[in-house]
Amino acid sequence: MKKLIFILLFSIGFSSFATAQMKFSADAFSGNSKLLKFYPNPAVVSINFDFQRNYSNNKYSLSIFNFMGKKVFELKNISSKTSINLNDFYRGIYIYQLRDKNSVILESGKFQVQK
Repeated sequence: MKKLIFILLFSIGFSSFATAQMKFSADAFSGNSKLLKFYPNPAVVSINFDFQRNYSNNKYSLSIFNFMGKKVFELKNISSKTSINLNDFYRGIYIYQLRDKNSVILESGKFQVQK
């Protein structure tokens, strides 16, 4: 019973964390469509991030956090197509954040690593 309550509280906390991270700046791209396409999901060996619209070299950075909120990876000045090796990642759910040069979060999402 305690495990069930813990899982329920943990799930509620995670969903509020993910919602809180989905912020857009005033100068961000307009519309509700995603800036990044990531695949495969779930991922095993690597995950790819591709810009869906105009990629201008604005020095975007990509941060990846584990399920507990700890930053496990950061890549600055990403290109229009970026691939990340998952050898050092454990099995689980990860959250990514795309930030602009002013560290404003443009997009956030989650993906799963299976091993």
